[in-house]
Amino acid sequence: MISLNINGLDVSVEEGTTLLEAAKFLGFPIPTLCHMEGLEPYGACRLCVVEIGEGAGAKLVTSCTYPAQEGLKVRTTSKRVAKARKMIIELLLASSPQSKTIQDLAAKYEVKQQRFRQEFEDCILCGLCVRMCEEQMVAKAIGFRGRGQERSIGTPFDKKSDVCRLCGGCMFVCPVCTLRCTYNEPDKAICGACSNISAPCLDKDKFDDMMCYLDPCAACEIEKQPCGKGGK
Repeated sequence: MISLNINGLDVSVEEGTTLLEAAKFLGFPIPTLCHMEGLEPYGACRLCVVEIGEGAGAKLVTSCTYPAQEGLKVRTTSKRVAKARKMIIELLLASSPQSKTIQDLAAKYEVKQQRFRQEFEDCILCGLCVRMCEEQMVAKAIGFRGRGQERSIGTPFDKKSDVCRLCGGCMFVCPVCTLRCTYNEPDKAICGACSNISAPCLDKDKFDDMMCYLDPCAACEIEKQPCGKGGK
């Protein structure tokens, strides 16, 4: 067993456990778009970032690919983590603003602006469809092509695949395809129609290292007032 500290709680997990698995097992919510149980971790969407270490040596890592280590200190909801997640959601909105999944994330994490060039693409390159086709359907009908800005997903040479079973698994797991918003204003990428009221305690300076990780926060939802303990 490996002993580590997550959000101030000393825990023990089996060797080989990722930080995402450990946090979710303990009830600490971490958002992710590219992770799915039964598929190999990929770390593409970066939404699952957490902060590890202390002081100047602290850094952000993708929790779905980072293994639990002895004595490691992990924060899943620090101010640095929250800032990084908002930036990532902005980038996702630049690619696929009509994805209801991404719009819901924007509302949940109070993303109120999108500062990047709007692309209106249908793919965020999370790789879920590729891994589903290869690992679960054992077909390998689709895959990644190209690099950098030219990177895309499809069949070899854009020809109809002879091994595709038309199972629909790729569309089932796709966070962009599953639910689409009808919202379509080119000059405003964020809908905001489904906005949620988030915990006001997140803005308090004293919670830089540890914010409220409850989802939803009982104090804020029931009492409609700032959390007294900020999830600490």
